[in-house]
Parts: sequence; C-alpha cells; structure tokens
Amino acid sequence: MRWMASVAAAALIAAGCASLAPLPARAQDAGTSAPAVTSPPPLAAKPAAAIAPEQTFRIGVVRQLPVPPPWIAPLQMPPDDLGLAGAQLGIRDNLTSGRFLKLDYKLTTETVPTEGDPLPAVQKLVDAGNGFILLDVPADQLVKIADAFKGQNVVFINVGASDDRLRQQDCRANVFHIAPSRAMLADALAQFLVTKRWRNWFLMVGRTDGDRLYAEAVRRSAKKFGAKIVAEKTWDYGPDARATAQSEVPRGTQVGEYDMLVVADELGEFGDILPYNTWLSRPIAGTQGLMPLSWHPTMENWGASQLQSRFFKQSKRLMQPLDFQMWQGVFAVGSASLKTRNSDPAKVTAQMLSPDYDLPVFKGVAASFRDWDHQLRQPILLTHATNTVTLSPQAGFLHQTSPLDTLGFDRPESACKFQ
Repeated sequence: MRWMASVAAAALIAAGCASLAPLPARAQDAGTSAPAVTSPPPLAAKPAAAIAPEQTFRIGVVRQLPVPPPWIAPLQMPPDDLGLAGAQLGIRDNLTSGRFLKLDYKLTTETVPTEGDPLPAVQKLVDAGNGFILLDVPADQLVKIADAFKGQNVVFINVGASDDRLRQQDCRANVFHIAPSRAMLADALAQFLVTKRWRNWFLMVGRTDGDRLYAEAVRRSAKKFGAKIVAEKTWDYGPDARATAQSEVPRGTQVGEYDMLVVADELGEFGDILPYNTWLSRPIAGTQGLMPLSWHPTMENWGASQLQSRFFKQSKRLMQPLDFQMWQGVFAVGSASLKTRNSDPAKVTAQMLSPDYDLPVFKGVAASFRDWDHQLRQPILLTHATNTVTLSPQAGFLHQTSPLDTLGFDRPESACKFQ
C-alpha cells in the first residue's frame, strides 16, 4: 500500500510539471498548433486635469504730491514713500494666497509733482496693461481721469480724496472709493461726542477749501445726530500766531460756554497750537486732537498688530492712514481675485460689488463696498497722538442693513447717479 501511494504521488507531480510547461513546447509534444498568446495592453493614463494659465493682475499707482502746509515741523515731514509702501505690502499679502492659485500681482507706481498733470501718468500705466489704477490725486483731477477712460475696461480706486462730491453728484461708475469721505469721518466723531454727551460744539475753521468742506461735513453731522454748534470762527491769524499762541489763542477762543472745540484744519496750519492755549479748558477734536482716521500706528486689536509688524519690517517706519488706504486698495483687488481667478477688471469689480464679498481690514468687522456710490463701508478710528480711543460706529446707532451705513451718506441720502 505504501508503494502504491508513492507511485500515485509521483504521477501527480509529473502531471503538475507538465501543466507548467511553455505552451509552444506542449504543442510541439502534441504535434498541434496553439493560439498565439499576447500580453494585455497597458492601462491608458488618465488625462491630467487642466490647469488654468497664470493670471497676472497689473496694478498701477498714481500719486500727485499734495500742497505743502504753510508751516511744518521736522516731526511732521511725510516719508518719501508715503502710501506707496502700503501698496507694496498689499502686493506681498496678495502673493501669499494667490501664488497657490497661480495668481500673480505686479505693481507699477508713478509720482506726479504738485503742479503737474496726472492724466499722462495714468495713460502710461493703462498703455502698459494695468487694469487697476490706485489714485491719490485731487478731486478735480480724479473726475477728469475717470471721464477720460469712460467705457474702457479700467478700474480706478480712489485712495486719497475724501471729497463728498465724489460720492454724490460727481460719482463715476468706474471709480471705487477706499478713502473715507469727510461725511464718514465727521459722522464717526459726532457719534462718539454725542455718546459722551458733549453736544455743544465750538467750530474753528481754517482758510482753505478743504477746511471749509470739512466744516460743512461737521455741520451736517451735528444736525444728523443731535449736536449743536454754539459758536463758529474762521482762523485768520496766520502761521506767525505760533510764536504768540499764548496770547492770540485765548483771545480768539472767548466765545462763551461749549463742550468741545472742533477743528477743521486739514493742512495743519493752526490746529496743533490750540491745545492748552484755549480760554476754557476744553478738549479738542477734528483734524487735530481726537481725530477720526482710517488708520493709526496705535491700532493693535483684531490682528492689526500683525499688519503693523509686517509693515514695519518692510518699511522700517510706522503705518500712516494713506499707507493703509493704499494697502486696502491693492488687497481689495487681491481678495476679489481669489474668487474670480481672472484678471479681467470687469469680473473683479463685479465680485467686489457682490453680496458675498467682504474685505478683512483688521477693525473687528469686514468691510464691503456700497453699490449705490462704490464707497468702502468700514469702521473709523478715533485717535490722538498716542492712543486709539474707540472705533465708530458707536454702540446704539442702529441701521436696518449695517451699522457701518450710519457713517456717511446712506442709500436714501445719496445723490449719486453713475455716469
């Protein structure tokens, strides 16, 4: 029996080896032909997902140097790269997110002298392919530029002019406004003063057109929020009054009782000599003293200290309001581009006006553009030289859509009809 089992095992092994023999050999052994054996075709590679071509957003900046004040101290001298440094930081911040989506951002700047014409500089940037132009120019020049490029696929972003008429009767469809209007600044200040129950104001107005426009905004805000201008004077002492401020200012401020001295002195001709020289010991606000501003170096909350640190690391100085406004202008384009992923200015501006668009501005709430005048709605800082006191809108000033629309011209007040 053991012998028979061994023979059976050997037979099974032999059969298994025969089954493993190459087919041609087995066929030859059998004297028959076998069908050819072919290897299966390799799996076809899936086509790679289409990668969108790189989109380049070309952003230009035109800054016309402002009229210098009649008297200026070395501590008040503006830096040479004022504003432009903020735009450069905006490009860096855009690239941080955009490079992962193959979005590139290029910046080109042009500086125009005080008496120059910025229109040729704008034309130069447009001819070079810049579809987004940041403008820090006077109001008259901005309207002239906007009208010259009407109907072209170019978007202008106002980062410097605070004139209310640019958001009202002289509004333009191809202009977006980053700079707060004078009405927004005055409303922000008025809300705080009314909240503090400082309702009686003495208004001191400078001699420039800008001062008169600022005073007009203050009067409007007083009426809007229930304050009262109990006295008003125009400053007519000249810059020499700095040397005799202790005698001139007390005489000029004897106007009776008031809670707050509100100053309209955009060039800084006299506002800085008013504190501690007035007849009554009253606080000062407006263009000097407690100032409504878009930004200030003392702003630190809501991540603002990170923005301040990045700016200081880049520029080795503190961030000024114009720096912040230019950063906002560049970052506004970058923020919209992350959704459009297309550098067509028309598509970017459509996104900037869409209901889901918001712009992080490190002030506690996101900013967005008003569709009725293209003004960026945003909180306004109230600050003095060494401290940010608060931000407006103040608590208790309600609005059916957004508390930010309590600052400046709301939709029912708007006289803007886009041209």
